[in-house]
Amino acid sequence: MASSTESSVPVRTAPPPAARGDIAAARAVVKALDTWQLDPIIGFVVPWLGDLVTAAVGTFIVVTAARTGMPPIVIARMLMNLGIDVGIGAIPLVGDLGDFAFRANKKNLELLEDRHARGAKATWKDWAAVAGAGVFCLALIAAVIWLFVAAFRAVF
Repeated sequence: MASSTESSVPVRTAPPPAARGDIAAARAVVKALDTWQLDPIIGFVVPWLGDLVTAAVGTFIVVTAARTGMPPIVIARMLMNLGIDVGIGAIPLVGDLGDFAFRANKKNLELLEDRHARGAKATWKDWAAVAGAGVFCLALIAAVIWLFVAAFRAVF
């Protein structure tokens, strides 16, 4: 019989064997989109649609994270990174320059590899990043509502 100090939950120190191939494929996605700079180039050549296509390809890393047992908060942080990337890239010309600086896929691969090295555990930074993004979104929604009401009052 196990003592009460032993945990029945295994601590994962490496990705499951079946996921190693997916992580290698995720590295290839990052190499193509971020290292070879295909993300900003495609976004420049095909505005808006190119950003959506590269984000769709980038979701492979998020799906890999989900398949390998990453906590939901880490997956939320990865989706947030992709959302920021699409938001930046959607701004004509300036967004394409921003795509060179903000590499969502590289950030997501780093999260995936780091969290696997930690035994697939979330950190306070994951929670802080997602909470900060949530507060920012709420503030943005409040600002849009305030501007709408102010414009409505000015007109009527």
